Amino acid sequence: MDVRDAAQRWADAWATGWPAQDGERIVELQAEQGDHWASMFRACRGRAGLRAYVEECFGEETRPAEVWFGVPRVDGDTATVEYWAITYPYDQPVTLSGCTVVRFDADGLVTESRDYSHAKEGRIPPPTGLFADHHP
Repeated sequence: MDVRDAAQRWADAWATGWPAQDGERIVELQAEQGDHWASMFRACRGRAGLRAYVEECFGEETRPAEVWFGVPRVDGDTATVEYWAITYPYDQPVTLSGCTVVRFDADGLVTESRDYSHAKEGRIPPPTGLFADHHP
C-alpha cells in the first residue's frame, strides 16, 4: 500500500462525498475499528461512528458544501491534508478551515484520523492560490 495514494484517495473521497452528501464514499475508506476525532472533542468509533457523524452533519446542511482539499503531506503511515469548506447548516453559510491527520493500515484504510478546524460564520472563499495545486 502506498500511503500517498491512500491519502489522495481519502482526500478525493471527502472532496466529492461531502458536497454530494455521500457518506458511504467517505466511510468505506475507514477501517472497521478505525477512529475519527472530530475537532478533537468528539470521538467517532469505527465505521458506524463515522457514518453517524457524517449523516448528522449532512442532515444539517441544506445546500451542497463547497470544498477544497490540498495535496496530502506524507510521513510514514501518516498523512496531513489541509482543507477549506463553506457549509450551509440550516441555510446559513459557515466557513471551515483546517487539516486532518490521517493514519493508514497496510490495506490503505484509515485507522485513525484527527481533525483540527476553525469555523467562522459567513461565506469566505479560500485565499487565492491556497489550493491552486488541487481541485475544489
